Amino acid sequence: MTLASAALLLFLVMDPLGNIPFFLASLKQVDPKRQRFVILRELMIAYAVLVLFLFSGRFILDLLQISEPALTIGGGFILFLIAVRMVFPSVEKSLHEDVAGEPFIVPLAIPYVAGPSALATELLLMSKEPARWPEWLVALSLAWLACCVVLLLGSGLRHLLGPKGLIAMERLMGMVLVTLAIQMFLTGVRTFWQELRAGS
Repeated sequence: MTLASAALLLFLVMDPLGNIPFFLASLKQVDPKRQRFVILRELMIAYAVLVLFLFSGRFILDLLQISEPALTIGGGFILFLIAVRMVFPSVEKSLHEDVAGEPFIVPLAIPYVAGPSALATELLLMSKEPARWPEWLVALSLAWLACCVVLLLGSGLRHLLGPKGLIAMERLMGMVLVTLAIQMFLTGVRTFWQELRAGS
């Protein structure tokens, strides 16, 4: 995986376009003059969590003795479920949470930005090629910066694209994620089969 494809994958799983309505709903009780500060603060917290997990996730995998094929297959499965939810959203399974007052860490930083899909993707990148950690850090930073731009311009984009436009963009991103998830699943199965044949 190249730096550009890793950054794009992380951007897709963070799903900033899909998070715009959630951010706006969570900030409706916050003073409009303070909303930009709150968004920036939560994005910085999310970035700190993502960077921390990027470097600590590998130790968690080693501690749990999770193999690379299992992680790749599991990550593909998780991404597939997330992608299906993006393509076919369900009100009953929505990530939206009602927030009283000013949100702090939950739910804007976690799980809207630093969610399970982003953390699982980081694990996959680091587990497959840990020596390329500077590239993965750059990819994460680029994806996060793109998310910052989208979310800070959230209200403007919502007016520009409209609710239907945002839904269309999110479903398009979901379709891309579906293909990536299937590719990850097939890669994990192929790797497992090769290891099985090499061990027999």
